[in-house]
Amino acid sequence: MKAIAVYPGQKNSVHLEEIRKPEVTDIPNDKGILVKVLKVGVDATDREINDALYGQAPPGDKHMVIGHESFGVVTAVGKAVNRVKVGDYVTATVRRPGKSIYDMIGTYDMTSEETYYERGINLLHGYLTEYFVDHEDYIVKVPKGLKHLHVLMEPMSCAAKAVQQAYEVQRRMRVWSPKKAFVFGVGQIGLLSALILKLRGLEVYSLARSKAGTLNSKIVQGLEATYVSTSETPMDELVKSVGKPDLIIDATGSSQMAFDGMRCLGLNGVLVWTSITGADRAIEVKSDKINLEWVLGNKLLLGSVNANREHFESGIRDLALGEMMYPGVVQQILTNPVDGLDKYEEMMKLLTNEKAALKVYVNVADE
Repeated sequence: MKAIAVYPGQKNSVHLEEIRKPEVTDIPNDKGILVKVLKVGVDATDREINDALYGQAPPGDKHMVIGHESFGVVTAVGKAVNRVKVGDYVTATVRRPGKSIYDMIGTYDMTSEETYYERGINLLHGYLTEYFVDHEDYIVKVPKGLKHLHVLMEPMSCAAKAVQQAYEVQRRMRVWSPKKAFVFGVGQIGLLSALILKLRGLEVYSLARSKAGTLNSKIVQGLEATYVSTSETPMDELVKSVGKPDLIIDATGSSQMAFDGMRCLGLNGVLVWTSITGADRAIEVKSDKINLEWVLGNKLLLGSVNANREHFESGIRDLALGEMMYPGVVQQILTNPVDGLDKYEEMMKLLTNEKAALKVYVNVADE
């Protein structure tokens, strides 16, 4: 069968690869689930892997199939599978466990090992192919009523984890009831984070450089959050106007914004970094002032990456509620479809050159 793959470590090596079609019996103990791939989302991670910034091929292969945002339909299940049946729509988690204690208890997204295993990202093949098979533990059912949001399940899981982790660590405060949140960035993670925070009842400000009028800003407004263009209203002015936030989610990919968040966080607040910044940019910060304010203000910085099954499931529940509260808004994130695995060059061109492409995804097959 066909797959879109790269040769890790070799820049601009994206290509079409012929690979073996998997079988449900590839997974031991009758726990296998065979999935026909319908759609796969791609993002900056796939672009950066093709740029040879990171990623390693699975042992024994020179290539790695990319794509980690899956959506498909179950075509076969092992005899011991209980969670899904043939015909169900599903997505799949990305990270797989290593051998640390965190991996063993299902929190493989919190591994303490330096080597990590992620489908389509590092040491494991991804989902940009016609079929994949996996263990029941890593397959998550998607309600039929949400199939129109298909590839947003994985990015939603990352947003869900970021917010959940903030609330979890803030149990240190005994009583923590945030009222105001800033979300840095209006890409898919930023927009989905804004949705989750609105569903929790917070006053949400979404910050981005672009002026109002873009699709991103209209989605923010559709979620009844406030869009703030930092080119028109710098962050310091926003703080003077509305006050300091209790919670900040950074989803910009900019280390400048990530560190700027440390200046404006409110007392007892938490700042969550979800950005991946793989370059070598250096900036100057007022370290003494930040040190003083953070110690005296009991502030917390938290890093959040990837997600486990729990976050996928809670993210799907929030998407369902979001569709009831803000019907049709989230679907606007799905901007740029690419029809067929053969169009991998078009896919990569959109990721590289089309700045208005909010969400690129590949239509792999019809049902």
